[in-house]
Amino acid sequence: MTLQTRPGHSNRPDPAAHIKLVVSDIDGTLLTPQKQVTHHTLNAITALRHAGVPVCLVSSRPASGIEMYLEALKLDTPYGALNGGSIFNPDRSLRSQLTLPTDIVQEALGLLQEHNIDAWLFRGHEWVITNAASPYVEPESRAIKQTPNIVPSFKTMLAGVGKITASSSNYDAITQQEAEIGALLKGRACVAQSAPFYLDITPPNANKGYALHQLADFYGIAPHEVACLGDMNNDLPMFKAAGMAIAMGQATQTVKDQAHFVTAANTAEGWSKAVTEYILPRAAKAD
Repeated sequence: MTLQTRPGHSNRPDPAAHIKLVVSDIDGTLLTPQKQVTHHTLNAITALRHAGVPVCLVSSRPASGIEMYLEALKLDTPYGALNGGSIFNPDRSLRSQLTLPTDIVQEALGLLQEHNIDAWLFRGHEWVITNAASPYVEPESRAIKQTPNIVPSFKTMLAGVGKITASSSNYDAITQQEAEIGALLKGRACVAQSAPFYLDITPPNANKGYALHQLADFYGIAPHEVACLGDMNNDLPMFKAAGMAIAMGQATQTVKDQAHFVTAANTAEGWSKAVTEYILPRAAKAD
C-alpha cells in the first residue's frame, strides 16, 4: 500500500514541521493482528531513539497489558492505560488517574444490560467480569496476560472504575451503542470504540488526547511537537491534540479523515513505514 496524505481540512493546521515525541496506540497500530512486534517496528523505535525522540504508548488496555511489551520494545518511557485515564511513570508507578462516578457506572451498566451486551469493569490493576463465558474474555486474557476477577454482581464494584468495556460479537450493536450511550452520557463520560467488538466508557477527560497532553508535559514539550499513530475512533482525541496524526491503512474511514497521513495497514509494516516516511525527517529538524 502506498503511503498517502489525507484530503486537506481547512479547519486544521498542516502537520508539524518538528517532532520531539511519538505517542502510539498499541492494538491495530504498533502490533500485527497476531499481537506481534515486527523487526521493522523495533528498528524504527531504535531509529527514533537515536534521533532523540521518545516513544510513549497509550492504549485502552489496562496497565498490565501495556507493561508486557515495554521490555521487548526497550521502552523506558511513561505510558497511558485505560484510554489515557491512568498515566504511569517510567518506573511503572501511578502518575495520575481519573475514575467514573458511581452513578455513571450504574447508568452505563444498566444501558448495556438492556441490550444484552456484556460489560467489564477496570479498577486500578483489576479486571472484573460477571460472565466468564463471554466470547472475548479468553482472548482478552491472553492478549493482556491477566486473569479477570469473576463476581456474581457488580454491585460492590462500582467505586474506583477507570473504564467500562462493552464487548459483543455483534459489531453493529457496538456501533449503535457508541452513538446511543455517547448521546445519553454526553459531557459526563467519554464513549468510543477501541475495536469493532469493544466499546469503552471512561471519565470525560480520560481519553487519548488527555494522555497526549500529560505525556508531552512530562517531557516539557508542546502537543504540536507530538506525532501520534492510531486506527480506531478512540484515537481521535489524540489526533486532534497532536501536531501530526497518522492513521493506519486498515483504520476506520472516520479516523482516516481526521489524519494528516494514512500509512500502510498493520499487516504491511504500516507503523515502521510511517516513522520512516513522516516522522524521522521531521525529527532530524527538532532542536
